[in-house]
Amino acid sequence: MEKSDRIRPRSSCFKKVLIGVLHKSAVKGLFKSKPRSPADLVRQTRSLLLFLDSGVNPVGSKRNEKTVELNKLLWELKSILYGTSECEPAAEACAQLTQEFFRENTLHLLIVFLPKLNLEARKDATQVVANLQRQPVKSRFIASDYLAANLDLMDLLVSGYDNPDIALHFGGMLRECIRHQCAARYILESEQHMKKFFDYIQLPNFDVAADVAATFKELLTRHKSTVAEFLSKNYSWFFSEFNSKLLESENYITRRQAIKILGHMLLDRSNSGVMIRYVSSMDNMRILMNLLRESSKNIQLDAFHVFKLFVANQDKPADIVNILVANRSKLIRLFSAFTVDGEDEQFEADKVQVIREITELEAKI
Repeated sequence: MEKSDRIRPRSSCFKKVLIGVLHKSAVKGLFKSKPRSPADLVRQTRSLLLFLDSGVNPVGSKRNEKTVELNKLLWELKSILYGTSECEPAAEACAQLTQEFFRENTLHLLIVFLPKLNLEARKDATQVVANLQRQPVKSRFIASDYLAANLDLMDLLVSGYDNPDIALHFGGMLRECIRHQCAARYILESEQHMKKFFDYIQLPNFDVAADVAATFKELLTRHKSTVAEFLSKNYSWFFSEFNSKLLESENYITRRQAIKILGHMLLDRSNSGVMIRYVSSMDNMRILMNLLRESSKNIQLDAFHVFKLFVANQDKPADIVNILVANRSKLIRLFSAFTVDGEDEQFEADKVQVIREITELEAKI
């Protein structure tokens, strides 16, 4: 047998295999599955969350497979809501995704399961939950209706600050949820939750404490009428805690964050009644005068913006007038030397006005 005759059968066999592979590829391409719709992605995410959190303990490889699939789905959901480097988010796709998310209890399932996700998947899940709070569907924010009917989610998100591993993720979601007045009111009306913030803001982890401060500020400044009502009803215990635990804290960061938040609250016109009550207290003014003596320029500046309200009050109680008169020289010397970086005409004008007011004060008997 010649050599050419010996290799011909192999060539023929290879050709058959190649034709078979090409045929299978063609068939596979012919019956290729359609791209999943946004609603399908949400439904599949919900199914996986229910499966993975059901208590069923599948073989390790099977569970890992489902977890990887869930991670991929979360990335796809995020990509629809935020867009990618190649395309902007499509309004219709976002609306479909949002409707399906709130049609069932997917939001609750995802938040409950989030601690079990890996770090990247947690980030994706956090961004998805946050974005959903801002997605309009037919000109309505349906997230608000969902939260109003599921306020227990706020309990879950607030308690996230107890766990440093998930605190930043839960804090980010919490701030987006309290964009909705119903969620903010629920937390404000819970004395238990509000008192927790005075402890959370003093946590030793700097990043978590800063996150808590951002959430606390959002709670106390976003919804004007709700905040004004809360402060009026809870003035005594709230400012007692605020002063003793935050403004008089031994921690510099805590004091700095607190005086900033106080300034935002008192300088808001919606809180004018609360502001007058606060600046009529000798104890409160004593705290502010101590903050004015801080070595930190940042704390001094924020304290000045609150202190000027005490001086501008046209109905100052006698004890406040007398303490201002007794400390007139020190205060004028302090403010005369007080400068800020760069030019700030409003600050300079405020400083001149405060010095003038203090100079013209007369002691009350």
